[in-house]
Amino acid sequence: MTRKLDGKVAVIIGGAGGIGAATAHALAAVGARVAVVGRDDPKQAKAIAAQLPGTGHLGLVTSITDSALLAALAGEVVEKLGRVDILVNAAGFTKPIPHHDLDALTDDFIDEMFEVNWRGQFATIRAFRKALAATGDGLVVNVSSISGANGIGSNIAYCAAKAGLDVMAVSLARALAPAIRVVNVAPGVVDTSFVPGRGADFNDKVAATTPLGRIGTTADIAAAIEACATHLTFTTGVTLVTDGGRGLH
Repeated sequence: MTRKLDGKVAVIIGGAGGIGAATAHALAAVGARVAVVGRDDPKQAKAIAAQLPGTGHLGLVTSITDSALLAALAGEVVEKLGRVDILVNAAGFTKPIPHHDLDALTDDFIDEMFEVNWRGQFATIRAFRKALAATGDGLVVNVSSISGANGIGSNIAYCAAKAGLDVMAVSLARALAPAIRVVNVAPGVVDTSFVPGRGADFNDKVAATTPLGRIGTTADIAAAIEACATHLTFTTGVTLVTDGGRGLH
């Protein structure tokens, strides 16, 4: 039986993280060949790729803050896999800083937050634009956050970077149509170690005030990203909130 993404190639930036690895598995399970792209550990990226359903997957590394390396990555993927249909930007980082502590939000930290959580995503899309457009049906999915809309997050700079990512999706959806669609998926709290210092107590408190009664899993977010590629094919320029109703109260 033909699977929905048979013959297609997906590149997962941040593929060694919780959401990235889950997304790689979800897309491979419906037929895609996947390039799992980690930050600095090729063995880890290759190990994740080796565990995916199907064949023809790659494990690679790059720095999203280096545009030359991103261009080289795009060339390598096309050379080895022949095409790129789907680009998922799941890389990023954060650090908890109380919103009232303005002095702790230093200039250098703000610059780093935007470098990794906004500029890197834009630079990655720029590097893969030609390959995505060549298919005539390219898709970019950026992993955003509900903090970009509600201003509640690990620090103010992170919230602002995610808000910028949401606006980027609107702008690029216009600029790159019709050959490339751009969609953001915005999780709420997800059961990963992404935010340092958040443990079971924090997760339990959030779950108790979330309408669906739990925090998100990496599989929840991966399913939303998969849907962008397999079902929501007339959707572009929007942010798909995947938070269990967290923002309803």
